[in-house]
Amino acid sequence: MTDSKRRKGLMAASALLGGVLVLTACSGGDDKSSSGSGGDSSQSQADAAAAKKSSQADITITPKDGSDSASINNSAAVTVSKGTLTGVTMTTATGTAVAGTLSADKTSWKPNAQLERSTTYKVAAEAKDSAGLVAHENATFTTVSPANSFIGTFTPEDGSTVGVGMPVSINFDKQITNKAAVQKGVTVTSSSGQEVACHWFSTQRMDCRPETYWKENSTVTLKLALDGVEGASGVYGVQQKTVTFHIGRNQISYVDAKTKEMRVTEDGKTIKTIPISAGSPEHTTYEGIMVMSEKYKQTRMNGTTVGFTDNDGKAEYDIKDVPHAIRLTSSGTFLHGNYWGAKSIFGSVNTSHGCVGLSDTKGANDTTTAAYWMYTHSIVGDVVVVSNTGDKTVAPDNGLNGWNMNWTQWKAGSAV
Repeated sequence: MTDSKRRKGLMAASALLGGVLVLTACSGGDDKSSSGSGGDSSQSQADAAAAKKSSQADITITPKDGSDSASINNSAAVTVSKGTLTGVTMTTATGTAVAGTLSADKTSWKPNAQLERSTTYKVAAEAKDSAGLVAHENATFTTVSPANSFIGTFTPEDGSTVGVGMPVSINFDKQITNKAAVQKGVTVTSSSGQEVACHWFSTQRMDCRPETYWKENSTVTLKLALDGVEGASGVYGVQQKTVTFHIGRNQISYVDAKTKEMRVTEDGKTIKTIPISAGSPEHTTYEGIMVMSEKYKQTRMNGTTVGFTDNDGKAEYDIKDVPHAIRLTSSGTFLHGNYWGAKSIFGSVNTSHGCVGLSDTKGANDTTTAAYWMYTHSIVGDVVVVSNTGDKTVAPDNGLNGWNMNWTQWKAGSAV
């Protein structure tokens, strides 16, 4: 064999032997002294040692890191398992601190107040396990924007006392296309046990009431569970609120434009009869059931706001101090005091532009007038039933006047 052939043979044998050794090392042979096996053991020991030095405390921050449509309500929180929280900071992107409260057992933390919309928040949390080992967690999220959220403005107010005719009326600041989802997030109950149904007047207004007037001296509860409810494509609710209001005595007043009298009843008994002056034949008053929605000791009434103008475009009337005014419709029908008309018109002739007038004195401080008595004995939500005017029945959505729909019609406007 030549030297060159011999060298080639040795190289091949060496390569084959090397391949066997590599395969043996990769297959995890039993030779504990091999360098490959020793390296694996060292790595395992290092991993085990690192694990022993890591805290068992497991911190969770909600909303999760990177959320861009987070709720502004009580969804923000920090919790820990297998440990206790030793520090939590929450700030806006500009560095403003958000106050929060740590639970008694130090396993959870929440901000004290509702968050702001369209705001980026940063959260940093620290916790320790039973061995004293420390864990850290950080998150950044952004709350839902006004453009992508909706709220409902409601009446009556929390804690108020109202008349038996007061519906729950909610006006949303966005068009609601998913009415069923939103309606399911709204519940209205009464201590009287009356069934309550809701009716959509439009994509932005929903009213709720029982079949007949609320039971006097009952309590009504409105719950808004709209946080996260998708009211329209990409538009979510942000409200999570409970409202309670009280129903007072049952006061219903009956205005008869033919006899020009108003009979005021309480719990079914007549307590006062008042001479009135309703709308003139040219400007008749709406008929139907109307609910008092606002009260003003004095207010301005200008004809241009409701379409009463002369040929020159000026207001047919502009009275800057109308006393004891009580609103009955959104379009401008009031029950109010009248000091500019002759005392003789009340009970004898209809002269107004559609309102119901009662005798009064300028300044709204004369306690002897009929208007003063009516104003002080009325609360928002009291009912006024108007008849014999010759006009049409007021539209149910013109004010809080859904009582002009029967129960079947009312329930037909429900989305659920």
